[in-house]
Amino acid sequence: MRAARVEWRLFVSMLANLIGALLAFSYFRFIDDMALGRPGGEHGTITFFLAGLLTLLVIGAAWATHWARPLVRVRAGSKDADDWREARRRAVQLPYMMTLITACGWAMAGLIWGVFEPLAQGRFVPTQALRQIFGITFVAGPVSTAFVFFGTERLWRKELPTFFPEGDVSTVTGVVKLRVRARLLVIFLMLGTVPLSLLGVMAYRRALRLLESDPAAAARLVDNMLVTIVFIVAVGVVSAIGLAVFVAHSVAAPLRDLQTAMGRVEQGDLQARCPVVGNDELGTVAEGFNRMVVGLREREFLRETFGKYVSPEVRDEILSGRLSLEGQAREVTILFADLRDFTPWVEATDPRDVVRELNGYFTEMNEAIRRHRGLVLQFIGDEIEAVFGAPVADPTHAEMALRAALEMRERLSRLNAERQRAAKPPLRHGIGIHTGRVLAGNIGSAERLSYALVGDPVNLASRIQDLNKQFGSDILVSGTTRTLLDGRFVLSPLPAVRVKGSTVELEIYRLA
Repeated sequence: MRAARVEWRLFVSMLANLIGALLAFSYFRFIDDMALGRPGGEHGTITFFLAGLLTLLVIGAAWATHWARPLVRVRAGSKDADDWREARRRAVQLPYMMTLITACGWAMAGLIWGVFEPLAQGRFVPTQALRQIFGITFVAGPVSTAFVFFGTERLWRKELPTFFPEGDVSTVTGVVKLRVRARLLVIFLMLGTVPLSLLGVMAYRRALRLLESDPAAAARLVDNMLVTIVFIVAVGVVSAIGLAVFVAHSVAAPLRDLQTAMGRVEQGDLQARCPVVGNDELGTVAEGFNRMVVGLREREFLRETFGKYVSPEVRDEILSGRLSLEGQAREVTILFADLRDFTPWVEATDPRDVVRELNGYFTEMNEAIRRHRGLVLQFIGDEIEAVFGAPVADPTHAEMALRAALEMRERLSRLNAERQRAAKPPLRHGIGIHTGRVLAGNIGSAERLSYALVGDPVNLASRIQDLNKQFGSDILVSGTTRTLLDGRFVLSPLPAVRVKGSTVELEIYRLA
């Protein structure tokens, strides 16, 4: 069935030759009727006409069918790589090949009825032969050929994507490329030269007859000339309109498809594709558009994936290029969170359950941190390291860190309520918050980088988190962080402590 569709489209496209046949008949009937010379017998003329027409049809059909065999095999379901390679090459060239077959057919028609028929009937006259060749090959032929090309191209555009599902028409090399500019130029020249040629031949023939005619015959010739002019104008206008419609469609249809695809992308549909229906500039634009959409799709995937690690605000700043991830010294607030009694829990629980429940805990804590413009730098075993105020500067970084910690406490409480209903032991964690000046930026090897903080405040925040075990608390805040708050948080002072790695005692506060 699919193979038959290819052959049917080829047959339909060749019907445009009927226009040329009508034009040739009209030319010899109304414009240059003397080109036919004296008939050699009606029976012989009809026989020769049918024989010549059948010969042209057989040759054209055999040529087109033989040439289209790779296309037919692929449409019939062939998976052979060579068939596909050749079919793709010929699929791009099909309108040009049908045009070539048509042009050759009209050239042969000029020879058959301009030379071979007069020779066979013994009435060959060189001047009449030239006029017949001119009328058949150079008047009717170009118009038919143009209609065949644009008609085939229009029909074939529906089949071409079958051979190029990825729209990669430009990857086929060694094929004819008819640029839009050249296409329009050829058609405009044809629409201008063919009617002028007809008028020129008609005026010349009528002028010769006027010189040889008596006054009465001359008057009839003038009247007949008016009818002929009207006929030429009518045929010229119809042909011009037909070709103009085909040409306009050949340019406007791909642009309309592109406009539709652009509208879908504008509405957020990144699965939109523009059909690639040729290897000219319009096809190149369509391919470029499809590549652009693929890039947008990849960028959106990266955006969504990146958004799982940072807040939407941070993600958008980084992807827009407005934010540098090179090393910068800035004041930030650091938060560390660590699960209590993690090792005994792991030893007493199935590993798959540990991973699943740990991921659920991290998901809740990460969401709390992101909601308050924080960035989770890393998950280290059962520990979370997060920063507020980097990479996007935030003057309220200390406040945001405490609000995140309070929401983490609330989320853990809800999580434990679910665990209690499932007869699972509750989870406990400790959170330490400290503010200081650090070096923030991309750190790592040439193959892999991660956004990290370097500086003593990072170590102090981790030590403060560990002090929760000593004080039996769940959220501890350093005195440095407290100085940046506006008093809206309830902070209870605890005895100053000296942590490992520090030479001074730290002020510590419990967050109620």
